Amino acid sequence: MIKIFGHRSPDTDSTGSPLIWEWYLNNVHGVDAKAKLLGTPNNEALFVLDKWGLDQPEIIEDITTGDDVIIVDTNNPSELPDNIHNANIVEIIDHHLLQGGLATRLPITVTIRPVACTATIMHRLMGNDASKMPAKIQGLMLSCIMSDTLAFRSPTTTNEDKELVEHLASRLGIDLDAYADEMFKAKSDVSSLSDSELLRMDSKKYELSGKWYRVSVVETTNPPEILARKESLMATMPRIAVEDSVDEVLLFVIDIFNEDSILIVPNDAIREIAERCFDTVASGDNVVLRGIISRKKQIIPSLSRKRPAEFIQPAKFAE
Repeated sequence: MIKIFGHRSPDTDSTGSPLIWEWYLNNVHGVDAKAKLLGTPNNEALFVLDKWGLDQPEIIEDITTGDDVIIVDTNNPSELPDNIHNANIVEIIDHHLLQGGLATRLPITVTIRPVACTATIMHRLMGNDASKMPAKIQGLMLSCIMSDTLAFRSPTTTNEDKELVEHLASRLGIDLDAYADEMFKAKSDVSSLSDSELLRMDSKKYELSGKWYRVSVVETTNPPEILARKESLMATMPRIAVEDSVDEVLLFVIDIFNEDSILIVPNDAIREIAERCFDTVASGDNVVLRGIISRKKQIIPSLSRKRPAEFIQPAKFAE
């Protein structure tokens, strides 16, 4: 049996794409494959599973040496199980920068394409067999793309992503604006999360010239709800940095409707990063970054754009 999984702290794409590929391999190719998760899905992903009547995949902590695995929505070893280097990787499907660091036992199929969502790539790989997808898999695919593009607001959105969503919506009879509102409402509900959970919910680690940063984003339609927790979040950041072996935690609150982000500024180190990399003045404990909503295409490139000594090594970035 092949295990299919995405990155840790699974969002909608890393929850849905393993299930899409499970359906494809099992039903089109007769291959025994099973979707897995590397953590609890976020609230939006849980909403999507419920909406389309799909069971949550099993959550696994690690894999066994020699396991056959397919990796989707990442190629970054730091986002994968600790034992990934001893697994038998048979395929990678991703839409992020090629990270490097994974070794395979044999030549494999690697598909990395510059679109906004892994599910978009899967649709193209299926070819004519995509027409066989049942409604629940079509709905899952549509949801993954709507999430990763923030309903086409993200600069990562391509015509291929948008046209596929519109095609699926037509087949399913979905009102995209109304469905996006439902998804974003679920995404924005973080009231049940502790500060630690919130900081790790949609968060990835990056190495920049010998320093490690946890870059966290919270996509929301209600930024004031997150900012009301600012003091406790800032107090929690140093502990998270120690526990997760990083030098700093950067938290970007993405305002979906206004298409801006708010960077929390708990100390002088992050203040310097904000001013140097985003051409802004950070005089308080947060700063609004106009038009910045994508970690992959805007935040991480901005951190490397100025290329000061501590931000060289853009090849080590991956969302």
